Amino acid sequence: MLYSISYEYIGKKVDVRITGTIIEIFYNQNRIASHKRLYGRQGQYSTVTEHMPEEHQHYLEWNGDRFCKWAERIGDNTAKVIDAILRSKRVEQQSYRACMGLLKMADRYSPTRLEEACKTALSYTQSPSYKSVSNILAASKKNASEGEGKNSDTHKSSANGITRGADYYRRKRS
Repeated sequence: MLYSISYEYIGKKVDVRITGTIIEIFYNQNRIASHKRLYGRQGQYSTVTEHMPEEHQHYLEWNGDRFCKWAERIGDNTAKVIDAILRSKRVEQQSYRACMGLLKMADRYSPTRLEEACKTALSYTQSPSYKSVSNILAASKKNASEGEGKNSDTHKSSANGITRGADYYRRKRS
């Protein structure tokens, strides 16, 4: 099980006292945290809000349902990706940052492009990540910008891809 202590003690050596009902953590003989002992499924968390830095405490306002509803407003594929990201971590809260980042991509690219990128990511795997969707969006943006500049005579496209015409290989003579 995992029990929180104030972030100020990260990296410090502490003493732990365990009884049948309580977990106490001490630093220099001073009790810095106390938790009701958890039983049952391994990997459970007991976190005291005050132990978190202030900038992390606003994450407590987030929850999986909130991200799912936000994603559903964008589209079904985005909702499926958010659901996969939420399920990807043993502790749901650890996935909130990735969910927020993914949903904010709708502002940067557009909700339609995000939905298409999520659809593409889902065609590769049933559990896509923030990174995979981000890479798809970045690649589509790069391909779109390259496509605008390919109207010159030196590059000709064919059904097999990009080929160089004969003019490309001719040397200029001075």
